[in-house]
Formats: sequence, C-alpha cells, structure tokens
Amino acid sequence: MQNLEKYRETVFENIKHIDEAGNEYWEARELQKILGYSQWRRFENVIEKAKTTCLASHYNINDHFAVAGKMVKTGDSFRNIDDYKLSRYACYLIAQNGDSRKEVIALAQTYFAFQTRKQELLEEEYEKLSEDEKRIRNRRKVRSENYSLNMTAIKSGVKNLAEFHNAGYSG
Repeated sequence: MQNLEKYRETVFENIKHIDEAGNEYWEARELQKILGYSQWRRFENVIEKAKTTCLASHYNINDHFAVAGKMVKTGDSFRNIDDYKLSRYACYLIAQNGDSRKEVIALAQTYFAFQTRKQELLEEEYEKLSEDEKRIRNRRKVRSENYSLNMTAIKSGVKNLAEFHNAGYSG
C-alpha cells in the first residue's frame, strides 16, 4: 500500500503542465495511460461523461476541456490526433466517471478531490487577506519564483543573470 501512496502523490504531479499564463493542466493522452486505459476510444467515452457532468454543473466545458490536437509520428509520416488540455476539475470529473474497478481510478479520485479542496481553501484564505497582506504575499511568491528561475538558469550554465533576465524582458 505504501507504494500506492507514493504513486498517488507523485504520478499526477509528474504529468502536470504549466502554461505560459501559469495555469496548470494535464494532457488527456498522458492521463489515459496512467489511469490504465489502453484504448483512446474507451477513455474518450469517460471524457464525454465528464463533460456532461461539467455542463450539468453549469461550468463552461471549454474552460476545463480545451481541445488540443497534436502531431504524432506514425511510421514515415505524421498525423494529427485528438487530445485535451484538462483542468484539475476536468481530471477530477474524469476520475469520478472512470472504471471504478481499477484501483488507480480510486487513487485518482482521492488525489484530485483532495487537491481540488486544498486549492479552494487556499483561495478562500487568500480572499480574507487585506490588500496589503495580498501584496506582501504576492511579492514573496514572485521572489521565490525568481530565485527558482535563477537557480535553474545557473544549473543550465547561464553565467550572466542580468543579461539572461534582460533577454527575457526583451522577449
């Protein structure tokens, strides 16, 4: 069971992506493999059920299930395949509509339910802060992110951080 705990804690975070605006998302094709679906068409049925739930809950499907085709190599050529960029909520709905006989589905349900609630609590806590407290918290977050960026740049061989940042600002 301890291996399953580690699996739950890391596997979903390992396939999480962050877009240029800082939003997190998961790719459906990656999630499909982790949830034990060998065929896209079967997993797509689960996605369709999740989209129906999303719509019935009065959420915009496109906000949570963004269509994102991708090119894949098949032999000597390339072809376009369907994929989705999924929000945390979309992943939660997919887990809820998945094959409950699979143990990994139960792990996904627990993970995404817990993480979704954790995010809600953080947002509620943030809204209770004064404007000064929000500013200070945001400044600390930016400082931490800048430090992380600098450490990554240094590990990648950047010698002149000022020039590195200037190039980033210049686009």
